[in-house]
Amino acid sequence: MKNPETQTKYGTLFLSTLQLSACTFGGGYVIIPLMRRKFVEQLKWIDEQEMLDLTAIAQSSPGPIAVNASILIGYRIAGVPGALLTALGAVLPPLVIISVISLFYAAFRDNRIVSLVMKGMLAGVAAVIANVVIDLCRGILKLKRALPVLVMLGAFVAARFFNVNILLIILVCGLIGAADTLRKRGREAGK
Repeated sequence: MKNPETQTKYGTLFLSTLQLSACTFGGGYVIIPLMRRKFVEQLKWIDEQEMLDLTAIAQSSPGPIAVNASILIGYRIAGVPGALLTALGAVLPPLVIISVISLFYAAFRDNRIVSLVMKGMLAGVAAVIANVVIDLCRGILKLKRALPVLVMLGAFVAARFFNVNILLIILVCGLIGAADTLRKRGREAGK
């Protein structure tokens, strides 16, 4: 029999991701700052740097970033059961909403008010995504290291101005990160 503290943690993980997923509109980049607020600031289950790392892994993994981030956070906090619960919590609301909308698709598609509401929501989504970018950049700048800043700027320039394939950018950034980590470990081992 599981102890009550573990059951409470499982319940909190599931309900938190269920609530976040049900109340966000605009995709994974919108849910990331809300997850940060919930799991880093409120619950204090993970720290800021770990959230940045989990976000980077979620973004570079195949699939929706919101689900990937939920799974990684759930696994980090409560292992495989936590990952399964957070995945379910992240997937259930969109699944239900899309299922209901699909029943009434023709009515939604042609409704002028629904169309205007959706256009209005796009402005909010853009603001939230801009907030995520600023928060992630702030986290990188706090490291006070030139390499992460140069990698971040290089990745942006490559994607925005030179249309470099995002998979290539992720691969190169991963290789640079791995080389930097190995260099730091070698320097620490030499001390």
